[in-house]
Amino acid sequence: MSELLIKPRGTAGKLHDITVEKARSAKSPDWSYVGFGLYRLKAGERAEEATGDREVILVLVEGKAEIAAADASLGVLGERMNVFERKKPACAYIPNGSSWTATAVTDCTFAVCTAPGRGSYKARVLDVPDLVTRGKGANTRYIFPIAMEESDVADSLLVTEVFTPAGNWSSYPPHRHDEDRFPEMTYLEETYYHRLNPEQGYGHQRVFTEDGTLDETMSVSNHDVVLVPKGHHPCAAPYGYDMYYLNVMAGPLRKWRFQNHPNHDWIAKRDA
Repeated sequence: MSELLIKPRGTAGKLHDITVEKARSAKSPDWSYVGFGLYRLKAGERAEEATGDREVILVLVEGKAEIAAADASLGVLGERMNVFERKKPACAYIPNGSSWTATAVTDCTFAVCTAPGRGSYKARVLDVPDLVTRGKGANTRYIFPIAMEESDVADSLLVTEVFTPAGNWSSYPPHRHDEDRFPEMTYLEETYYHRLNPEQGYGHQRVFTEDGTLDETMSVSNHDVVLVPKGHHPCAAPYGYDMYYLNVMAGPLRKWRFQNHPNHDWIAKRDA
């Protein structure tokens, strides 16, 4: 199995605990920014963590939870009981140097997105932008830009949700953001947390560089995470199975600048 494909450890509790140190491997030796955790709690169960030197965005993927952060209550968050309802997600920001707790009000699944923090922002509930549509034809997908560059909400984190209908492509045409040379491109590590509907489904994701030194094609199942340390990273949802993924990106500059693969950039230009 590819080092870039991280399987959940069980079906309840903390399914993922991907720290910077754990993400480093032969395929991603320089991983330094993005961390990702995932909890699945039963109603009444509780999780808590200290943030240390990292800022956090909690994303209520589905279900309701009462969130407290930095010794203040942020209330009961979450309206989406199933992620594929495509309702707007509830999200909370927690700064570095603090802590958070989440108590499940219903069965719930929530993600813990982390990156280096500088203490610029206070703990709060985020105002998530409305759903937007990108692409055309079999490249159509639907996006909640939770905390992208246009929103001044975090020191490092860029977070977004993507819904890809069955039979469609996403993160496509293939593109990369693995060089620190703004404004042409920014270096951003990225994680993909995948869900499929129906849940027994699967999808595909390829991570590859133009010189061929990295070329991994992975079949992803429900709750799998894919690490993207560099290179292009398109996804495909097979006929019969809708795909959801939660993206977390971070790097030395909180800007999202990418370049399409030169062989496939004509698709973006045609569809512009």
